Amino acid sequence: MEIIYHAGGGHTGGSLSSADIQMVLYHLVMNVDPKNPSNPDRDRFILSKGHSVESLYAVLASCGFISDEVLETYGQFNSILAGHPTKKVPGVELNSGALGHGLSVGVGMALAAKRSSYNFKVYVLMGDGEHGEGSIMEAAAAAGHYQLDNLIAIIDRNQLQISGPTEEVCKIDDLAAKYNACGWSVAECDGHSIPELRKQFSSIPFQKNKPSLIIAHTIKGKGVSFIENKANWHHKVPTEEQLKMAYDELDKKMEELNHER
Repeated sequence: MEIIYHAGGGHTGGSLSSADIQMVLYHLVMNVDPKNPSNPDRDRFILSKGHSVESLYAVLASCGFISDEVLETYGQFNSILAGHPTKKVPGVELNSGALGHGLSVGVGMALAAKRSSYNFKVYVLMGDGEHGEGSIMEAAAAAGHYQLDNLIAIIDRNQLQISGPTEEVCKIDDLAAKYNACGWSVAECDGHSIPELRKQFSSIPFQKNKPSLIIAHTIKGKGVSFIENKANWHHKVPTEEQLKMAYDELDKKMEELNHER
């Protein structure tokens, strides 16, 4: 929220809906090392919905791939932190954001690992609205054909895209059936539940010789009441007053979580 406010631009809703997924991946699941981001056997993460880059930058900073000082330069002239991920940023594997491309690249990476001596896994986070791109299902079919059980796709199923509800813009259900038909093993979970996400990722691969898909049911704008489930917050900047309101809500939630611990 803060870097979007200071940059004067950013994709707020989709960044908030996918933040929990990325935090779990980077902190609890993936084999990555900020001190050695080019380790050949590292796990790969691709943010196919690259427009929601603000949450990725925040997660990379929380892991130590970039400093807080660099994070604060988002959107500024000559900053390495652009409005879509680029490989100039440590921890970023792909210049992404042209929707529908991430899974295809992930298939290539996973296939390369299978045909070499490396054991890394490839994680691809996609949007549900992104599934209007036909190239995704072509990649899904290829992944099933090559039995890429080292490939894990996650769909941020927040039900909204820039033009409105996904099912009104371009109906995409039943995603599970479509991926099953392409030879994938599919699970669904609450994309904001850390225990549920950990449980699903710990079960990868769901089936030997099959790529795995997690359909993560999320809320666009999760955590800030006046942003949640609002399509117009797909790309929108909070005012100073709205930023303070968001801080208050998020701080209160942090206090509740700390109390639960």
